[in-house]
Amino acid sequence: LACDSAAGDFTIRSMRRRAPNPRDVVIEVKYCGVCHSDLHFAAGQMSGVTGAVQYPMCPGHEIAGVVSEVGRDVTRFEVGDKIGVGCMVDSCGRCAACEAGEEQRCAAGNVATYGGIDKHGRAAQVPEGRQTLGGYTDRFVVHENFGVKIPESYPLELAGPVMCAGVTMYDPINAFGAGMGTRVGVVGLGGLGQFGVKIAKARGCVVTVISQNKSKEAFARRCGADEFVVSSDADDFARHAKTLDLVLNTVPVYHDYAKYRALLVDRGGRQVMLGLHTGFIGALLAGRAVGVKRSTLSGSAIGGVRATQEAMDLCAAHDIRPDVEVVPCTAIHEVYQRLDDANDSGKRYVLDVAGTM
Repeated sequence: LACDSAAGDFTIRSMRRRAPNPRDVVIEVKYCGVCHSDLHFAAGQMSGVTGAVQYPMCPGHEIAGVVSEVGRDVTRFEVGDKIGVGCMVDSCGRCAACEAGEEQRCAAGNVATYGGIDKHGRAAQVPEGRQTLGGYTDRFVVHENFGVKIPESYPLELAGPVMCAGVTMYDPINAFGAGMGTRVGVVGLGGLGQFGVKIAKARGCVVTVISQNKSKEAFARRCGADEFVVSSDADDFARHAKTLDLVLNTVPVYHDYAKYRALLVDRGGRQVMLGLHTGFIGALLAGRAVGVKRSTLSGSAIGGVRATQEAMDLCAAHDIRPDVEVVPCTAIHEVYQRLDDANDSGKRYVLDVAGTM
């Protein structure tokens, strides 16, 4: 399923993948989640990240399928294994970040699952120099180090979103040591936010969801939220001042990020930006309380393969299931429109690749 131009016109077509190398696995793709960033890449709006988009392009970095073939030197997977692939398909493997399991911060640059160019000799495409092709496809080839084992008990149609949204929320929760009794706030309850609530609860945190209005309170409670704050209600917001240790901000458009520092404890509170927008810098500079309160404003992006595996295992162990809608590939234009319209349902959308192609 390829996008033919920045206008967002998708067609089902044949495209060539490379032949598998000795440490590659070939995946029969069953499902692929649709990430909000797919819209921006397909529209050519992310050239600052991957360079100019080559069309036709095939998005998709929430891949879930079954191993259909393994290279002769593969040791981590066997034919028939359930496997996922997230946002990267290669990195240098030698820098400090890669050795720490943080391939997303590779000093030499990681290779994106789609729209990336081979930098390290293990993600070459056909023809040479072509950008990587993502998971809206019936077949995928990847180095075994970038595959994630999906536990047999976990439904494949739910696993794709863990590869991106799941690890995006898991990584800062884990990195900042949020656990039993940590008071965590989640701003926004879309595809990212629902994972944040469920993962934080699984680690024993006390979770507060912060949303613009009460329309998502029932959904927040179903996800496990202990408290719900209406950010547009000044009195409700004030009642929750200085109650949170960690705020995970998932809103992907500009808003007043600075206001959430009022919810943080006086010393050591952290706000992590996960739905980044360039406008957040202005909010940071708008007040000096970040320094006065010794609070921290930081960002986080996806996670390495190790963190993705940990997120996957946690979801399986605690039966964390994202709220998804499985759709045929032919519904891609409708799904993109829903996401572009702010996706008020909070669902993750998953393409039924095997059932469509």
